Amino acid sequence: MKRVFVSIGGGELRNKTTAPIDGYIASLAKSRITDGRRGYALFFPTASHDSNPYFNSFRKTYTSLFDMKSDVAILTKGLMTLEHVAEKIAKADVIYVGGGDTLFLMQVWRETGVDKLVWEAYRRGAILAGLSAGAILWFENIYTDSLVEGEYMPYQGLGLIPGAATPHYNSRTEFDQVAKEQGYSLSYAIEDDAAILFEDESPIGVLSAGGSAYRLTLDGGEIKKESLHVLKLSDPLSDLC
Repeated sequence: MKRVFVSIGGGELRNKTTAPIDGYIASLAKSRITDGRRGYALFFPTASHDSNPYFNSFRKTYTSLFDMKSDVAILTKGLMTLEHVAEKIAKADVIYVGGGDTLFLMQVWRETGVDKLVWEAYRRGAILAGLSAGAILWFENIYTDSLVEGEYMPYQGLGLIPGAATPHYNSRTEFDQVAKEQGYSLSYAIEDDAAILFEDESPIGVLSAGGSAYRLTLDGGEIKKESLHVLKLSDPLSDLC
């Protein structure tokens, strides 16, 4: 089974601005279930310091709109043991990582070992998705304001997806210059309400609910920007087999 990662540049689950992308994710997850059971989507609100309203917004999308069982993994409030979280990860069809403080997210996941558990689930067939902080932590390098609030700067990610990445590119267009100065040979710039679909860690195309996404490469010391192919949201199976 091909590995699938959906990197969503931004948007609002509460206002359902990314609903077409979420519908694509849910449909693809259901197509992989062969025993007739209901799909199971696990939400990590770690980057928002485990916000319960954030999970409620996720549930209203994935359960109310797309008929998947929604569950949450809480890591910071002493409500769940790591063993309990691991059990949830092991049965998830979709693992969705919410937005917020990117560095806090990576710190908690590294300290608990959840980063390895999630990546193992992804490798065995769970669809991995994330928004904003949850979308970029997997890349080799990231562009974030988690170091100093309001001041964006490059930082090292978990390094599991090749290249660098920024979310919210519609408001961070200076990333082109950052990528040039940092000497990134490969970068991804993802706007709000857009996502890049990766298959086996390689980009397949863009899922758009109004936004766009780009691949940036360093060519002769200058940044070359390429629009990625826009995929049909209505038929995920036409893109992935």
